[in-house]
Amino acid sequence: MKSQSVCTELVKRAQRGDSEAFAALFHAHKKQIYSICQRMTDSTAQAEDLTQDAFLQVFRKLSTFRGDSALSTWLHRIAVNTVLLHFRKKALKQVSLDDILNQDSSSQNSTPLHLEPGGRDNRLANTVERITLARAIRDLPAGCRTIFLLHEVEGYDHEEIAQIMDCSVGNSKSQLYKARRRIREFLSLAPAEVTVDRM
Repeated sequence: MKSQSVCTELVKRAQRGDSEAFAALFHAHKKQIYSICQRMTDSTAQAEDLTQDAFLQVFRKLSTFRGDSALSTWLHRIAVNTVLLHFRKKALKQVSLDDILNQDSSSQNSTPLHLEPGGRDNRLANTVERITLARAIRDLPAGCRTIFLLHEVEGYDHEEIAQIMDCSVGNSKSQLYKARRRIREFLSLAPAEVTVDRM
């Protein structure tokens, strides 16, 4: 209880612009935030960068923290959202078609690239499929999208997601079901060549 009151006092001081209080909060919670980022990215370097990004968000948004939930829960959500934003930017990053063809040809340099005019290029189709899927995920409602990425991309189970998102296990399962259904609907509207059967 004492540590909670100390934390509350630090938050109030940091909200008033006390840099020492913010530094104390940073040192008290950086391991927790780093652990979340490291687990979600499986990369030490990315986790370090994203931990810094998360605390930048904390610094900017601390004035909005009202104590309706525990500070650790609020920080957890910011960390998860920071990593998911990183994933979205990465997934939607434009890729040069020349780069893709060069990568494919270098990995199969023994086989020259021969395409029939008007024929299907599977490598290009796969790229279009990935872009279509990324758009489908991007267009999900925020809650569905977060739970879909945590479950399907990051491999978290529903109990873990419930803790991260501060929701029930049933809510996590329901949101995942809705996300999968909406993605299937989105992909069914795409051209036949770019539908994805992996869902």
